[in-house]
Amino acid sequence: MNFDSVAHAMGSLGGAPGADGQASNPIGAFVPLILMFAIFYFLLIRPQQKKAKQHKEMLSTLRKGDYVLTGGGIYGRIQEIDGDVLAIEIADGVRVKVNRSFVSSQTDATGKAKEEAPKEKKDKKD
Repeated sequence: MNFDSVAHAMGSLGGAPGADGQASNPIGAFVPLILMFAIFYFLLIRPQQKKAKQHKEMLSTLRKGDYVLTGGGIYGRIQEIDGDVLAIEIADGVRVKVNRSFVSSQTDATGKAKEEAPKEKKDKKD
């Protein structure tokens, strides 16, 4: 194999940008990146932000007498609220104190997760 034939073959591939008859668009290189970000935003980031907002609202509406499930898996009923510290009764006369942020969900008396009331959607009539 001759060096001149290899160099000649490689030279025909490189060339100047757009030498093959097609103009290269610098913005076209960013389109796949922008598309990937949009997909990640709508499939991952946005739902996570929505869920975090709902959890924050649930934590702010906790009050005495509510049944809750903690992040550690303890079911109980709120007996006292002192700022961010909740006293939760887990058995007759047995209370534990937990931080408000460690409550993962509200439950009913049987331990089943409370179902959120569906928000009414207004029908738009044309």
